[in-house]
Amino acid sequence: MPSIDRRRFLRDAAATTAVVSAGGLAATSATPAQAAPTAAAPGPTARRKGAVSFRWWGTAGWRVDIGDRAVLVDPYLSRIDTGLFTGAFQTATPLTVRTDVIDGRVDRATTVLVTHTHWDHFMDVPYIAERTGARVFGTLTAYHLGLAYGLPPTQLSAVKGGEVLDFGDHSIEVVGSLHSRNASYSVAFPGVRVNQPPRPATIADLPEGDTLGYLLRVDGGPSVYFTGASDVAERNLTGLSPDVAMVAMQSATTTGDYLPRLLAGLDYPKVVVPVHYDNFETALENPPSVAETDRTRLNEMVAAIRRISPRSRVLVPEYEQAYHF
Repeated sequence: MPSIDRRRFLRDAAATTAVVSAGGLAATSATPAQAAPTAAAPGPTARRKGAVSFRWWGTAGWRVDIGDRAVLVDPYLSRIDTGLFTGAFQTATPLTVRTDVIDGRVDRATTVLVTHTHWDHFMDVPYIAERTGARVFGTLTAYHLGLAYGLPPTQLSAVKGGEVLDFGDHSIEVVGSLHSRNASYSVAFPGVRVNQPPRPATIADLPEGDTLGYLLRVDGGPSVYFTGASDVAERNLTGLSPDVAMVAMQSATTTGDYLPRLLAGLDYPKVVVPVHYDNFETALENPPSVAETDRTRLNEMVAAIRRISPRSRVLVPEYEQAYHF
């Protein structure tokens, strides 16, 4: 299979990498003060309160523990070698789920939120859902791919944006979004699945499949917006005003005013957390190993956020640390 320039593909997939050097831009060991609990509004569903923690799993992946529930966002833990970071990218790389890595981290899950279905966001989802019984939310493409993996339709929920889903002690609002584009104004692995395909075998069998964002609101806790790619339909953000935004880092400049439009649309969150800055084909070990050019790009992103939204705190996360907002 012919190789492909890693930098060019990273612009396709918005998968730039970076790391903060010692004494860098944000102290990853420090966490924002947790919001003081407030009384929950009465409702038809019983409300269960508990501590809320956020753990970054690399790429755009998160584990959010809310009391005795676990919400996963784009959980990609296998981090297989496709050659993407060595300049020898292979689109025919087999989809190899590393159960040894997943089982030690995913003891439970109630909900899985999929922003889009590229392999570095979706590949591990069917195994996690089968193992835990979690309900999977995603686009119609995610729904049909879930069926292709043998998940029952009763465990898959297709969403498109605009839905507000009530889980008792938290709610999730689905937001229509966009995937980033490369220097040729194209999207990597474009396409959707409008019916059930054969079971995917290679990373190229997992297309973008449209892109979503998710706003998590926790009773007595923070509201947090999750992105999975570096583009934005800012008109869909009106009124969300999250406390925290998990923001995918941009590489190509073909998406105009990405950060200004995103931050303004979100009403300048109190905390902005850069994500999708790591080499997601290496182990989840701190600090992430990255190229110097990618570290520079992250530093430029942090500086831009501070310039655009000077009242926002920028928190550059490290793997699996518990953050409380």
